[in-house]
Amino acid sequence: MAEKEKATRLKTWLVAARPWALPASAIPVLFGGSLAATVGWVRLNPGLLLLTLLAMALLHTAANMLSDVIDWKRGLDREATPVSGAIVRGWLGPGQVFRGAMLLLAVGSALGLLLAWLRGFLILKIGIVGIILGLAYPWLKAVALGDLVVFINFGLLGSLGSWLVQAGQFSWLPVIWAIPQGMLVVAILHANNWRDSLTDREKRVFTLAAVIGDRASFFYYGKLVFGSLFLTAGYVLVPRLLSLDFPSLPLTMLVVFLAWPEARKLWKRARRRFKPEQPLDFVTLDGATARYNLIFGALSVAGLWLDSLVGKF
Repeated sequence: MAEKEKATRLKTWLVAARPWALPASAIPVLFGGSLAATVGWVRLNPGLLLLTLLAMALLHTAANMLSDVIDWKRGLDREATPVSGAIVRGWLGPGQVFRGAMLLLAVGSALGLLLAWLRGFLILKIGIVGIILGLAYPWLKAVALGDLVVFINFGLLGSLGSWLVQAGQFSWLPVIWAIPQGMLVVAILHANNWRDSLTDREKRVFTLAAVIGDRASFFYYGKLVFGSLFLTAGYVLVPRLLSLDFPSLPLTMLVVFLAWPEARKLWKRARRRFKPEQPLDFVTLDGATARYNLIFGALSVAGLWLDSLVGKF
């Protein structure tokens, strides 16, 4: 009986923490660290990379849990869906989730301080900006700024912070080249907000999806998903074709186009929004987009390291 209770408690906190959302923050960290090692030509420090991933994961989870608490108190997300958290399901109280989030925030911040002490205090500044944006997210998303917050926090700052930990100096490259990663993180959020846009408007929460409506949300989603592919191709090809005095991503980064069939599947899922029955494959579009983000991110990181391996022959 005790073992069953323990397993149930573990599942409850896993649902509250939503670890399946972590690739959204882990991919930019892996990308930025890989950039430093392959393009920046620094020796990759696996220990520091793991520490960066852990800090980012803890802070990301804390922000998600705090967002769940605030949404609950504002009367949002009261109906259980396949991706609902533990509060909506009645498994944990808002106070319990809040205390858990504060613990994760404290530990994640402590790891960030350690990284800053080891690798430079510019990392501390980036961490402070990220934490402030993360804590302010529930209010910023209500005025259509949530997409911008996750784009900056997970896409740009995650990559830049990881680069700094490895390289020890600032560069714009991990910021510019991480834009496709940031676009897909926004796509995950937009899929969630698009699904909930009707109820959000009723509660006076004006996410970008709620503001622009269904038709514009459909095209916005497509631009995020397909735009990440074409922007990556642009980073690879445009500097070469136009002989620009700007670094280009390695040709091996075109491996991301192996994700094209999955992108088309997402596009077809998104079209389900306009069917009267609102089938489950649209309801779970955010989860499917998160899986696509993982595929795209893994291919991006693989493309960087593939170029490094090819260069040795």
